[in-house]
Amino acid sequence: MKSSQHWPGPGLVLVAPAGVLAAADQALAQLLQLECLPPLQDPRADPATALAALAQRPGPAAWLQPLGLDPGAWLGSGGGWADALGAWRQPTLLVVSGAAAGSGPAAAYRALLAMAGVPLVGLVQWGGAWQPGERRSDGLPWLGWLPLADGEADQADLAALRHHCLVRWQALAEPGALQLGQG
Repeated sequence: MKSSQHWPGPGLVLVAPAGVLAAADQALAQLLQLECLPPLQDPRADPATALAALAQRPGPAAWLQPLGLDPGAWLGSGGGWADALGAWRQPTLLVVSGAAAGSGPAAAYRALLAMAGVPLVGLVQWGGAWQPGERRSDGLPWLGWLPLADGEADQADLAALRHHCLVRWQALAEPGALQLGQG
């Protein structure tokens, strides 16, 4: 199955509080069948320039661009990554550690991205115990979870995460798409 035939856009940016968690980018790229690009981690890089380069990427392969920097960090006159992602209307995934999934950072970063106008595909929990009932009750647009190690999740959990990501991404790409913050 070729990802370029199934994904509604050229790529996704992956963000996390304090930067993308180690190995989450590779695991998500593999699951979603996206090309994983090297993390953007130079704090001096101009977000608008980096996003313009992504928009110009040649080829049919869909990509996942991890952001190795905090999307909320202020970068001076250029604003911040969250502002640039919103301005470019760049579909984005938010990954949150299992330890932080039921606490403030998940909600705070979702609110930050919503305020910046970022088209948020949804949240992915990285590691920890997946508790779908608790995740549904917090009102955040959770897509599912990825285990820290192979074998922790069954194939149904992984297939569900892939499916939910596809559905949300397609919804954002269509006219009358889901409003930010809807789960």
